Order: sequence, then structure tokens, then C-alpha cells
Amino acid sequence: MSIERFEAQAERYLTELAGALRDNVYQPSPVRRVHIPKGNGKTRPLGIATVKDRVVQTALKLVLEPIFEKEFLPVSFGFRPGRSCKEALRVVDQALKDGYTWVVDADLQSYFDTIPKQPLLALVGEQVSDGRVLALVRSFLDQDVVEGLKRWTPTAGTAQGSALSPLLSNLYLHGLDELMSEAGVCYARFADDFVALCRTRHEAEAVLTTIQAWVEEHGLHLHPGKTRVGNCLEKGQGFEFLGYRFEAGKRWVRRKAGRPCGTRSGKRPAAREAAARKPSSWSSIPSSRVGLATSNTPIARRFGMWTALSDAGCGHSCVSGPNARALLGQAATTAAGLTPSSLRTGFSPYTKPMRWRADPDEETTDWRAVCGRTARTVRRAGGTSVLPDPYLGRTAAGHWDLPDSL
Repeated sequence: MSIERFEAQAERYLTELAGALRDNVYQPSPVRRVHIPKGNGKTRPLGIATVKDRVVQTALKLVLEPIFEKEFLPVSFGFRPGRSCKEALRVVDQALKDGYTWVVDADLQSYFDTIPKQPLLALVGEQVSDGRVLALVRSFLDQDVVEGLKRWTPTAGTAQGSALSPLLSNLYLHGLDELMSEAGVCYARFADDFVALCRTRHEAEAVLTTIQAWVEEHGLHLHPGKTRVGNCLEKGQGFEFLGYRFEAGKRWVRRKAGRPCGTRSGKRPAAREAAARKPSSWSSIPSSRVGLATSNTPIARRFGMWTALSDAGCGHSCVSGPNARALLGQAATTAAGLTPSSLRTGFSPYTKPMRWRADPDEETTDWRAVCGRTARTVRRAGGTSVLPDPYLGRTAAGHWDLPDSL
């Protein structure tokens, strides 16, 4: 069932779910296993539940979350209300500045798929006494998994991607949070990703030994190739945490494995290569016309970034190619203080006329025009320019013939 179909008859389906839960006859459907890439040719398995099961899981989470939030410690930041990865990064960054440069970089191997069910249910039972709620949690942990023509019941773990799994994963690692806090270790955890920071190598090795003992006792495993101790002030011994690389007293956004830095998908490098082969008429736009349009992005509009158009079309819903010159005509009209009541198809309407600036460094927010992917941020050269009457050069086809002096 799709979300649209559920929404179309939401009252009916919600009534059915409520009745099944009251009568203790509700049974979750199998989850669909899908794999998403995570770099180095590996994939991450996700469990996609049905719409009805997601509704029930979310309702169950709303009931359980306030109970366990009272117990969770400040060192846990992942998937908690009012907390974010930025706060965890600030804690780590401040600890490094305070001299905690010896880092225990540990990685739990397939954590979501290896959480033991019985110990996890026991932790839930310590705070929840309602048998129906416990039975509902158990039914979600025992959901079958379907992948292609295969169907099986996992012996451990909670489906990564479900609405309930982040809360249960935080609950199971709560004991490690308590252990690190009681030992006075500078420690931050976001879901199954955590780091411990120490002042000396001896202290860091002792902390790693403690973590290994706790992990083995609770049926989990540390990744042997990704768990280590190092001094992040030395080159080559840094660590990665929540998308950042900390090394040699610096931090930067880490380069995604198997993907060139600065690209968002596998199609971007090919698109950039094609754009590089295609000649651009950026140099053909007279310098006197540079700055007549700006990027159609909130940041560009806020800071008044001056841009110039490229005639190489980007394929997006912006003004490019032959329409660039027409936009320059509209820009000239607005710069003269007159705004047309209607624009050609594809143009963004100007909300207010722009005052022509004699000082190129003067800030303005009067402009919004083209796609930020094709526009380049530049400064307008020269001083005040006298613009012609915008309605004199208009042709029958609706184009604007700009004088060469513009």
C-alpha cells in the first residue's frame, strides 16, 4: 500500500489499526530488504516496513521515547529530540582544543544487525511493565525479512530504517554511555558511531580495553580493521567522526570513499566533463553587461552577489542559452526603474526595481534571476551607466534590442 492510498482513506485504516491493537490481533507484515551503497563497493541493508507498520511503530515510539529519554545521558546525541550531530562535533572539537588528543576510534561491526534480542527486550522490560507494549516490541523484533524470493526471520538485530530502531539502538548502548561517564572519559556517541578522547596513550589504551570488554560481554563485536588508538595531532593518525576528518590540529569535511570530492552522485562528473567540452560564451558577454543578473539562491539574494550568465544551457528551469540576452533586456528595464507587468515564459518576476549602483561594493538585495548552477559570482566593473528608455527598443516579437553602449 502506498502512502497516497493510505492518506486517501486515513480514517478507515487508522480505525482498523486501533481496533487490531485493542484486540491484541495486530501482526506486523514482513519488511522488504533493500541495499544502499555506502562506499568502497559495500552496501548498507535497510528494512522497509509497510505504511501501516510504520504508523504503529511511530505511535509506539511516541509512547516509549519519553520513558527512556529520562535515562539517557548527555553524551548520546543520535536520533534524540533536541539533539544533533553538530552538538556532538562541538564536544569533540572542544575536547581536542583542551588537550584530549589521544583518540580511541572504535567501530561496531554490523551493529543494527547483531543486537541480541533477549537482552534488548530485558532492557525495555526494566522500564515498561505493560505486557501488550512488550509483546508489540517483540513482534517488531521478530518481523520476517523479504528479499527477492527469499524470506527469513532474523535471529538478532533490529531493522535499520524503521521508526523504532534508533530508539532501541540507543537503549542498548546506554550501558556503555554509563560506563564511560562513570570513568570520567571524554566521550561522545551518535547512534553506533562513538569516540573517546584521552590525554595520554596509556589512558587511551586502557579505555579501549574497557570498551572491548563491555562490547564482548553484550554480544557485540568491534571491527578489527577500524578500531585503533592514535594521536590525532600527528599526520596520518587522525580520525573521522560524523562526516569530518580530524587530523594534525585541523578538521575538514571528509572525502567520500569511491566518490570524487564535491560531487553528489555518479552522474555529476560526467555532466561536468560534458560541460567542459562544450564551449561557453561567457567571454562573449560584454564586460559592461556583467552584473545585470544575480543567482537565484537565497544566499545570493541576501548578500547581493553579482553574477554573469553563461550561454551554455544547464538543462534546469533557469534562463540560459539564447534567453540570456532577453533577460539582460529585462534587467535593463528594471534597472531603469520600470518593471514590465508581464514577462516571457521561464522568467522570474522582479519584485521591486533596482537602483543603479555607482559603487560596485555597495550591498543590494534587489535582484533574483537565474539558476545558481550556471551563474558565476563576479563584481561589476565600472561606475554609473546611463540606461536608455526600456520601451524604445522592443521588437514585435517581444525581444529587447540593447544598444552597443549598454
